[in-house]
Amino acid sequence: MTHDPRTALLRAALDAAERGWHVFPLRPGGKPPALHGERACTRTGECVRRHLKWEQRATTDPERIRAAWSRAPFNVGIATGPSGLLVVDLDVPKDKGSSDAPGGAATFAALCERAGHTVPTTYRVRTASGGEHLYFTAPDGVRLSNTAGTIGELVDTRAWGGYVVAAGSTTPAGTYEALCGPETAVLPSWLQTILQPAPKASEAPSVAMAGQSRRYADVALVNETRNVATAQHGERERKLFVAARALGRFVAWGDLPRHVVEQALQEAGEAAGLTVSECRSTLRSALNWSITHNQTRRETA
Repeated sequence: MTHDPRTALLRAALDAAERGWHVFPLRPGGKPPALHGERACTRTGECVRRHLKWEQRATTDPERIRAAWSRAPFNVGIATGPSGLLVVDLDVPKDKGSSDAPGGAATFAALCERAGHTVPTTYRVRTASGGEHLYFTAPDGVRLSNTAGTIGELVDTRAWGGYVVAAGSTTPAGTYEALCGPETAVLPSWLQTILQPAPKASEAPSVAMAGQSRRYADVALVNETRNVATAQHGERERKLFVAARALGRFVAWGDLPRHVVEQALQEAGEAAGLTVSECRSTLRSALNWSITHNQTRRETA
C-alpha cells in the first residue's frame, strides 16, 4: 500500500490544533510559509508580503486544516504567539567539526544551573538539524517577542511574530520528532525576567509612532529584498550586505522578526545566484552588527 505523506502531515497538524496551537501550511519539504495554496510568486514583493501574513491565517479549525492539507503534503508551522507559546530554540553549531564550540543545549543548561534550576521538563521536539525546541506556555497578559541570542549563543526564542516547525514535518535535513514531556510547562519566571526586561518609559514610542515604524519596516523589507533579488553579477554580495545592515535596525527595534528578514533575504540572495552558504555568512555578520549598533530607536527614520 502506498504511503500518502499528506495523511501523516494532516495528522500532525490536527494533533497540534487539538492542543490549542494555531497551525498553518509550510512548503512541502521546507520551512517557509506556503500560503495561497502554494501559488507561485510572480514578484519578489508579493513573496515577501505573503511571508508576513501567516500569523493572522494560522488556525485551530479542523475543517480549515483538512481543506488546506488536502491540496499538498505541506509541512506544519505553529504560530507561537496566537498559540500562547514561548518556544526556546536550541541550535547546533554550524561548523559541526568544531568540537570545542558549545551548542545551544549546553549553553541553556549552563544558564539554568547559574539560575539555580535544572533544565525544565516540558514538551520538546528534535529539529532536523539536531537541535531542540522546548515548548512553554506563555504567561497570561504578557506579549513576548522573538529573541536572537538574548539568552545565549545559539539560544533563540519564538513568541509573537514567530513560528516553529511542528513535529512530524520533514525536510531534506531530516524529520522534526517529538522527544518527551507530553505536557507543556509554564514559562519559568526567572526565564521570563530575562526575556522581558523592564521597559524604559523615556524610550517608549507612542502607539502611532510604533505603527508608522512597522509600516515603514514592511515597505523597506519589500524594497531591500527586491534590490537583492535583481542584483547583477559582481554586486550581489554587496547588495545583500547593505540590505541586511539596513533591515537589521528594524529587527533591533522590534518592527520585524529576525527570521522573517533572514528568510526573505536568503531567498532573494539565492535567486540572484549566490550560494546558500554565501548568503548565510553575509546575513549573519551584517545582521548581528546592525542589531548591536541600533539598540536605540531614532525618532525619525
